[in-house]
Amino acid sequence: MTQVTFIGAGNIAYAIAGGLIEGGHPAAHIVAADPMPGQLDRFTELGVQAAGSNAEAASGADVVLLTVKPNIVETACGELQGALGDALVISVAAGITLGSLQRWLGDHPATVRCMPNTPALERQGMTGAYPAPGVTDAQRALAEQVLGAVGSLLWVPAESDLDAVTAVSGSGPAYFFLLMELMQRAAVDLGLDPDTARQLVVKTALGAATMVDRRDDDVAELRQAGTSPGGTTAAAIGTFLDGGLPDLVTAALGAAHRRSIELAAESD
Repeated sequence: MTQVTFIGAGNIAYAIAGGLIEGGHPAAHIVAADPMPGQLDRFTELGVQAAGSNAEAASGADVVLLTVKPNIVETACGELQGALGDALVISVAAGITLGSLQRWLGDHPATVRCMPNTPALERQGMTGAYPAPGVTDAQRALAEQVLGAVGSLLWVPAESDLDAVTAVSGSGPAYFFLLMELMQRAAVDLGLDPDTARQLVVKTALGAATMVDRRDDDVAELRQAGTSPGGTTAAAIGTFLDGGLPDLVTAALGAAHRRSIELAAESD
């Protein structure tokens, strides 16, 4: 049975561990380590084994997930040197390149860098990933199994593409949260009570995303089909366009993309 180890017991690690267990992976074959012992309590409640150190956690593992904050990845990697064997290492740390990871791990070849997003906490995540050349087909399949426990996985053709993934899907949920926040505020200003405003906005967002996900239509086609000339939707869409929303979205994602590149350069 595949042994999965988490170095860092935060929310993403908890979500993946829970997804694996829900999918039938035995909790007894999952190990977690964290410098804050209290972080491990909810893992042990799932039946996950708690390790006393990173090296102990990695011993005998088939896959090791680095689910710590970017600023402590280098320290964690140093503690794993000599304990990994042939294990696949998957890092979810934003801005930490494969070159840095492999160097800090003592030139460990089997390494995957990925960028999940917060809907993984609800098993609805979108993860972009890129494997180092030393990752085998079997290990790619293992990465798909583990990361697929919290949503969808997409392999990108170049590591540099992860900067765009970060800008679009890694940071993307917050963009939608902001729009929903603003729509709720506007709904209250129009006279609706806050609970009604929240329900209307949340269910509308969920329904719209479900339509896009389930149909082959381009999003622009769906938007045009729901916009009657001279109607209420056209009035709102026209206001968005006249206000420069397309350029603003382009600029915002560009800023996120540039910052992702900067973070990667800082890690090197």
